[in-house]
Amino acid sequence: MQHSFYFPVLLAALAASGCAATSNLDRQFGHSVEQLRARQVLAPQAGANRDPVAGIDGKAAQAAHAAYQKSFAAPAPQGAALTIGVGARP
Repeated sequence: MQHSFYFPVLLAALAASGCAATSNLDRQFGHSVEQLRARQVLAPQAGANRDPVAGIDGKAAQAAHAAYQKSFAAPAPQGAALTIGVGARP
């Protein structure tokens, strides 16, 4: 008979513990994600810069773009998944 008294008391204690003040971890929830996203942006104002990019001439850029587009037209054949590294020589 004693055990039937402890169950409601234990249940009430567990329910009351859920109403406790929020911990420091809960108050900082999501802060690390926001901080990480902000650190991944090198220059947030880069889109406003209208100066042309220097470093590659037009012919080289056009050839690189053509090679890039050609790589999608005829992709390199893929080997079978179970033969990775089989028969390869260093």
